Amino acid sequence: MDEHERYEVLRNDEEQYSLWPVGLDVPAGWQRVGKEGTRDECSGYVDEVWTDMRPRTLREQMDGSAKA
Repeated sequence: MDEHERYEVLRNDEEQYSLWPVGLDVPAGWQRVGKEGTRDECSGYVDEVWTDMRPRTLREQMDGSAKA
């Protein structure tokens, strides 16, 4: 693996994150979030923003049942 390879951060509709090599087509169901850099930089960003690993629909379901 080339330590200078560039990555971008992707997020899906369930608000799960992934690192993706720059220049490759983004897979269906994923969107760019605007963060690009080295693998370490992108991984650090994901660590900061993805604080709840549960999929979005599960969080919403659990939050809804807690309020009922």
